[in-house]
Amino acid sequence: MKARWRATCALGALAALGALAACLAGLAGCSVGEARSTWDPRAAAAYLDQREAWWRQWQGSARDHGTFCISCHSSLPYALARVRLDERLAGATPSPEELALTRDVLARVRLWSETQPYYTDQHFGPSKSAESRGTEAVLDALILANADARTGHVSPETRAAFDHLWALQVTAGEAAGAWSWLNFGLQPWEVEGARYYGAALAALAVGIAPEDYRSTPAIEVPLQRLREYLDRHYGAQPLHQRLALLWASTALPGLVAPARQQQIIAQALRAQNGDGGWSLYALAPSQRRGRRILRLWSDGYATGFVTLVLEQAGVPRANPQLQRGLAWLLANQRLPQGRWATSSINQWHSPANPVSLFMSDAATAYAVLALTEPSAGPPKALLQARR
Repeated sequence: MKARWRATCALGALAALGALAACLAGLAGCSVGEARSTWDPRAAAAYLDQREAWWRQWQGSARDHGTFCISCHSSLPYALARVRLDERLAGATPSPEELALTRDVLARVRLWSETQPYYTDQHFGPSKSAESRGTEAVLDALILANADARTGHVSPETRAAFDHLWALQVTAGEAAGAWSWLNFGLQPWEVEGARYYGAALAALAVGIAPEDYRSTPAIEVPLQRLREYLDRHYGAQPLHQRLALLWASTALPGLVAPARQQQIIAQALRAQNGDGGWSLYALAPSQRRGRRILRLWSDGYATGFVTLVLEQAGVPRANPQLQRGLAWLLANQRLPQGRWATSSINQWHSPANPVSLFMSDAATAYAVLALTEPSAGPPKALLQARR
């Protein structure tokens, strides 16, 4: 998961000039005036498969027992989006990379007591072992629950993943109800405040798990603890974390009161840029050397994530702002590569370095999810089995 990126940004009065430069460089679409009426799902699938293959084979992601790290920026979004592409591409079967990812998660769940944390205290500093385990437990449960939603049955491995999840839940103090979460100072997924994001993903996993897993008597107390944590810490969250909460609430009834859901939707719509997209900086404000970083142009991750969550939350497809978000996504798929672009707000890497594409991996996956989301009415579980 750890990716060391460097943000390049414009500050204050230079923000507009920086945005223009980014458009000229192709880092983000400048308008939806030349919007395409369609997009290329095969190209998106090819890009995501190629990137997941690279991630799986990259030395930096290798872990013990022949496993690899399941990352927030690449593997998790890939697992969620690739299912949709299989459904979109008629007759498609799971790709080798999908199968390899599933095998890896299953192996980590089965070998839970034998494998090492993704990052250990010994090599990465205090608390990293606990942070790694908490993060992994959430991601494993979400990926496997997502897979089970297609079959309608909770597998033994998914139940084991949830058992690991609940065993690691914090039970006392201000963080009670959440999990230790990786913090490398990297927005938007690996900062101190991202613990809330992880808790929202855990709630999403519970909500999408089939066979009414959420009503299992054994999880009544920890699930209530999770609900209370998400409610108690809501006020301090940036828009990115609030959107994750809204996403989870579409799958887990009663997680968020209707008035708060509408509040998050309104906040997201206010953050939309004039070109129809959203900026990651508007979702997860970042600072460097005590100064707030301003980079306001629209990007693929923010636009895909916001648009998906709005669709899930029941914003009608006819809503003009949602239509403009979808139009931005249609206009900004890069062909023939098949990807959507987002640059890091943390560190910079040469475009020749495959690490530079981590944010584009997430951007492409969430753009795919938004463009293939069929909901146009009441909220529903994200990846509910479609028959």
